[in-house]
Amino acid sequence: MRPRGWVGLAAFADTSVITLQDRNRGVRSATRPGVFRVTTAFVGVATLALLAGCSSGSNSDNLPTRDPAVAAVSPAGTARPAGEVVGLPNPVGALLAEASTGQVAALEAGETNSTLLLFDPATPNGTPRAVSLPAHGASLAQGKPGELLIPAPDRIIRVDVATATRTELPVDGDARSVQRRDDGTLLVGTADGKVRTLDPEGKLVRTVDGLASADALAVTEDHVAVLDRRQTSVTEIELGKKNLGLALRAGDGATTMIADRFGRIIVTDTDGGELLVFSAGPLLLRQRFPVNSSPYALAYDQRSDTVWVTCTQSNEVVGFDLSTGIPTEVGRYPTVRQPNSVTIDQRTGDMFVGSAADGGLQRIRADDRKKGQ
Repeated sequence: MRPRGWVGLAAFADTSVITLQDRNRGVRSATRPGVFRVTTAFVGVATLALLAGCSSGSNSDNLPTRDPAVAAVSPAGTARPAGEVVGLPNPVGALLAEASTGQVAALEAGETNSTLLLFDPATPNGTPRAVSLPAHGASLAQGKPGELLIPAPDRIIRVDVATATRTELPVDGDARSVQRRDDGTLLVGTADGKVRTLDPEGKLVRTVDGLASADALAVTEDHVAVLDRRQTSVTEIELGKKNLGLALRAGDGATTMIADRFGRIIVTDTDGGELLVFSAGPLLLRQRFPVNSSPYALAYDQRSDTVWVTCTQSNEVVGFDLSTGIPTEVGRYPTVRQPNSVTIDQRTGDMFVGSAADGGLQRIRADDRKKGQ
C-alpha cells in the first residue's frame, strides 16, 4: 500500500549512500543536492547496480564506527505530565502494548537480569504481574498473538502474556533486536552486526553479516531494514538473500527505528534532532524534518496515522501526521522525566510513556488527546 502524500522518488536529496567500497575504506559517499530530483526516473537501474551493498562475510571489525548515540539526560520536570501516572519501583527501559490483548509490558532498565512488568489497561491502578528474566533484555517486540519477544545475550525470551510464563530460544550472540514475520520466522539482530533468520521451530536458516551492530529491525513486505547505531546507518536486506543491500547514512546519531502499516521506515536522529522517513525496495530517504530536544523513542498510531516521538531534553512527546507528505505536528504533551520509551495500544489509541529516571508509567488516553488535553 502506497502512503498518502508520497510524491514519488524525487522527494528528497542530500542523502549519503554507503557502498561496498565505502564500507571497506571507511568513506562516506554523498550525493549532490538535487540528484534524485532530476535523475532518479532515468537511471534507477544503474543506481541499483552501482550501490549494491557489501556481501555476507565482510569483516565488521574494520568498519569505521562511533560510540552509539544515546538519549539526552532530561532536566527535572517543570510541567505536570499529561494524563495519568503510575509509579514503578525501577526505571523503564522499554515499553510495548501487546497487539491482541492490549497488555502493556514494561521492561526494567537493568544492566544484568531484568524484570518484565505486565499491566492490564482495564485496571491501571492494579498490581502488575512480574516476570523475572534470566538475563538483561535489550528491547521488546511483538511475537505471535499473545506473545512478547525479548532479545537477550545468547537467547530470545518468549513471554506468554496470558500466563506470565517464559520460554527461551537459543541464539548465537548477544541479541539486540528481533522481529517476527507473518509466517512465523524470526529475524534476530546481534551486537556484532549479524542478522540471523530462524524458522518457526527456531532452526537457523541463514546469517547476513557485515554491519557493526544490528540494534533495531523493521520488516516491510519483502525487505528488512537494519539500524546500525555504531555507523548511524540504515541498511536494507532483501528477505531470502544472504547479502546486505543498499545502505544510507541516518543523520548524525540515529537511535530508534520502527515501521508503519504503509511500509514507511521511521528513524530518530537523536544527535541531529531530526525525524527521518525511509522507504524500502529500494531504500530511499523520503522525508526529514527537525524535531529538536533530542528525539528518541518512537510509536505509531495506526488509527490516526500519527507518529509519536519522545523528546528527552524537554520531557515531551510530540505527534506528527505523515499523511500529506509534509509532516504536521498534531499534538505535544508533557511527560514523565526521561521519556525513553513510548507505545500505543492499537485497540484504543491510548499512549503509554515510560520514565527511565523515576520509574513512572504515564498513560495519555486517546479521548483526552482528541479533547486537546
